Amino acid sequence: MTSRSPARRGRYPLRLRRRPVAWHSQRPTWPEARPPVIAEMLKRARARPSGNWYVVGATRDVGGGRPLARTVGGREVVVWRDARGKLVAGPGICPHLGAPLADSPVRCGTLICHWHGLALDGTPFAGWEPLPVHDDGVLVWVRLDDVGGEPGTPAPAVPRRPPASASVEAVYTGVGVCEPEDVVANRLDPWHGAWFHPYSFVDLTVVGTPGRAAAPADGGRARGAGGDGKDEDGFTVDVSFKVAGRLVVPVRAVFTAPGPRTVVMRITEGEGRGSVVETHATPLGPDPRGRPRTAVVEAVVAVSDRPGFAAARRAAPLLRPLMRAAAGRLWRDDLAYAERRWALRSAGRFPG
Repeated sequence: MTSRSPARRGRYPLRLRRRPVAWHSQRPTWPEARPPVIAEMLKRARARPSGNWYVVGATRDVGGGRPLARTVGGREVVVWRDARGKLVAGPGICPHLGAPLADSPVRCGTLICHWHGLALDGTPFAGWEPLPVHDDGVLVWVRLDDVGGEPGTPAPAVPRRPPASASVEAVYTGVGVCEPEDVVANRLDPWHGAWFHPYSFVDLTVVGTPGRAAAPADGGRARGAGGDGKDEDGFTVDVSFKVAGRLVVPVRAVFTAPGPRTVVMRITEGEGRGSVVETHATPLGPDPRGRPRTAVVEAVVAVSDRPGFAAARRAAPLLRPLMRAAAGRLWRDDLAYAERRWALRSAGRFPG
């Protein structure tokens, strides 16, 4: 890692990586990536309450002529907006003869079953009951008490984010044959970054683990995982993001697991300080072969204090597809990682 510009605390500069290290010549990270450390962090994450809230998709995906549809824990769910624009959620099965409401249109805020025309405006009707739903401005959550089996809470615990007025957000969704714990375990293994994703990360070093605070990045007092003097339960990583060619951006980032199906990466030092990447794992239910399926819903919320970021915010509609594509490239690999982990676990051969 290079030192930061003395004229600006809290920022690592963009820099050229003049002596690139060949992939096979990187420092091995397997001695540090100890399975018991990851397993213990995963155990603590799974023990945290969720209030039975599940992420079902992006706020931007709710609206128009079709509902947002998702199967959560084997339950079909639909979400749409009523005539006042208020979010509505409920079972995705028509109470009349079981039609899939996911395939039905929304007209003037009313979901109309395409089999026989039964109309649902979001209030209880003919045995159909709405579900608690929450829109946090980026993601949509639905509460399913019979799936979660915990005491329900009025709202989900939404991770702290940069203000919407100062940031650009994009949401990626992918599906893998695995369970939520396999997705969370992948995110709680920061050591694999530069080895498994060399097209995106270089110079990755884990400088703080749960129970061991990270060394200060600027010669100041030691900080916990949160970068604010607090001793959070997470991993602190110094890493350089590849931009183009040999141009990279070094940052310090922290990974925490505030819930059983959520991992948050927050940039605490360097370019984009305050930006977050939230990874939410939502169980869908079994596939036709009886294997579990999990949706990864990842929200990237980017912020920067560079003057040019205002222009980036104005170009957000053009940037979002690029942000989703970058997340999708990483998750094509990481879902393979999670699927492999599940396959080994289900066969009783998981080495951890």
